[in-house]
Amino acid sequence: MKYIDLHSKLKKLINYEDEEIKIDENVIVRNFNFDSKFKDILPGGKYNHDTYEYCSSDDPDYEPDIIQTMLNMNDAEIPENIHFRYHLFRPAGDEKVKKVILLFHGFNEKHWAKYLTWAKTLVDKTGKAVLLFPIAFHMDRAPLSWSDSHQMYAISQQRKKRHPEVICSTLSNVAISTRLHNKPQRFIWSGLQTYYDVISLVESIKAGQHSDIAPDASIDFFSYSIGSLLAQVLMMTNKDGYFSQSRICMFCGGAVFNRLSPVSKFILDSEANVSLYSYVVEHLESHMKRDKVLATYLNDSRPEAVNFRSMLNYKIFTDFREERFRQMHDRILAVTLEKDSVVPPYEVINTLQGIRRDIPIEVDILDFPYIYKHEDPFPELTSIADAVDKEFTKAFEKMCNFLK
Repeated sequence: MKYIDLHSKLKKLINYEDEEIKIDENVIVRNFNFDSKFKDILPGGKYNHDTYEYCSSDDPDYEPDIIQTMLNMNDAEIPENIHFRYHLFRPAGDEKVKKVILLFHGFNEKHWAKYLTWAKTLVDKTGKAVLLFPIAFHMDRAPLSWSDSHQMYAISQQRKKRHPEVICSTLSNVAISTRLHNKPQRFIWSGLQTYYDVISLVESIKAGQHSDIAPDASIDFFSYSIGSLLAQVLMMTNKDGYFSQSRICMFCGGAVFNRLSPVSKFILDSEANVSLYSYVVEHLESHMKRDKVLATYLNDSRPEAVNFRSMLNYKIFTDFREERFRQMHDRILAVTLEKDSVVPPYEVINTLQGIRRDIPIEVDILDFPYIYKHEDPFPELTSIADAVDKEFTKAFEKMCNFLK
């Protein structure tokens, strides 16, 4: 079945309410509930009393301030981010799987549709189960209102009025852009929450508490875009040796945060990007001196914190970061796209192969014979369906062979 046909079939077939969905004779999908135990580190939580009140204008058109009431709530109290579902593509059968790939998605994504064909292909070609786990405040973990075009239109109008010079502000990115512009530290807290959630999931598997995954199952990673940063921190930290044998395949990802270019109508607008960059790259050390909670969770005694910080800024902990990559070099593959302007291939090379290009990590640069972009490498267009199918097959053969 061609890529475009399989993509269409899976979008119609997959839902996230049923306990089990049969894809074909070989693959099924099972949906699982997950409760995050780490909401209290978020703004407004038990351990993080950080609050923020947006100073709205005196202009009566701004009242009631929809930005404040809809988007700038206490993060620790958003139920969708605490109680959510994740999805397991697995070989058909009732026996517990012995091999699993954790799949992490990109920034500002609200729907799994793009990844369904990827997950099915990974199962078919590697024989491993693929677990789609959402990053905090993304996918299943975000309120539906943040994806509602009518409600987001009202916010977008206010945002453009407040910031008339903003670039790439759209209905698709106005929710995340507004939230990160107002409180850029959300990037750090949501990243840490997701890291701890994944560790909690792995610990439950290792304890034999998962109905479908064996406690001794091998765990690998397939990551896309910003999801690669999460996978890299997990691999670099290697808590309790969980990932000592794990492999990581990164698609359109792998560069440190401050070498990305996320201003896009699908990712972040320009105002949010400036605010985020200023906080997590230029002034993070200063913020840590003033914010005791931030200092506690990002201090040098926490391995995950050091690894996280090393992946935010190319010039921070450079030797440390490169030594970790050197140690794992034979378990890392990065596949990039020549015309990717969000995660440029040369920045992936700069990060993974190091300043002196002496880390032997394979970074493959592909280029497709059709118009594509970072957010949509395999467009659903009948006019180029054959070319897309060919390039998808070629790319995933390489990535699946590495993970196999």
